[in-house]
Amino acid sequence: MAANIIPSIDNKLVVIDAQPLDQNPAAVYLASLTPSGRRSQDNALRTIAQILTGVGDWRAVPWAALRFAHTAAIRQRLAAAYAPATANRVICALRGVLKAAWRLGQIDAGDYARAAVIAPVNGYRLPAGRELSQGEITALMSNCESDPRPAGARDGAIIALMYAGGLRREEVIKLDLEDYTPQEGRLIVIGKRNKQRTVYLVNGAARAMADWLAVRGDQPGPLFLAINKGGQLGAERMTTQAIYNMLARRADLAGVRKFSPHDLRRTFVSDLLDAGADIATVAKMAGHSSVTTTARYDRRPEAAKAKAAGLLHVPYHGRGFEG
Repeated sequence: MAANIIPSIDNKLVVIDAQPLDQNPAAVYLASLTPSGRRSQDNALRTIAQILTGVGDWRAVPWAALRFAHTAAIRQRLAAAYAPATANRVICALRGVLKAAWRLGQIDAGDYARAAVIAPVNGYRLPAGRELSQGEITALMSNCESDPRPAGARDGAIIALMYAGGLRREEVIKLDLEDYTPQEGRLIVIGKRNKQRTVYLVNGAARAMADWLAVRGDQPGPLFLAINKGGQLGAERMTTQAIYNMLARRADLAGVRKFSPHDLRRTFVSDLLDAGADIATVAKMAGHSSVTTTARYDRRPEAAKAKAAGLLHVPYHGRGFEG
């Protein structure tokens, strides 16, 4: 097949009939990932498929036919169209599929080694998202406290947990009742790459969780349960989309400017660093493998730059100035 594939990506690769999933390198690669990683890298592979074939379907890409000319051209397209972090995430997916093709015996070691040597895309972009103010956190919690329905207690506990514990929404929905020890305020969280960490809930966060547990009851199962349209508790685990929708709804009710679920995690890190917590400790609390990742959330350098900018005086008074 490789001899019939031309290296120019302007001339798209020929779309092939879908292979059995256990023989498709992309499917094998995706199957090796966690559910959250699988969603992200599935989109990455669709991006590559669009570049290669003009059709955003990774199942129809002749992955084993890719050579250095193809991967170099893919990198060039990604560097021109995407932020460095996004481009490098897609490149990571590409390397993973090539490795799967080699392990499946569909590409020899030499061709694999040459195709997989893809230089990272350099550059830096300011982090997306925003931090919430204390006033906004207070407004969200007040809205939940004033809601007498089960959803009020549940949503208040989730928001408190995501802010005070820095949990990702994928981590929230995986929690079971047995993961929480109320006497100690200790919660065992399973994060990315199946890594466990301990989160401690104190003061208002512990009270919010206690109110939810009084409503939920002590039956085993998911810590946070779905609630039906009639406002009754179900037995099903919440979904990440349900968390997203809940936060959007509470923001609207509380008059809080739109924010993403990850913005609560960003606020958790920023507020701890602002309060003087050691960055290494914060990294462990957030489940970051490196303090470099934690430092990306640190807003103190931006505050210092804003303060420094005020040290200079620009002698301009506006066109309406008299005197």
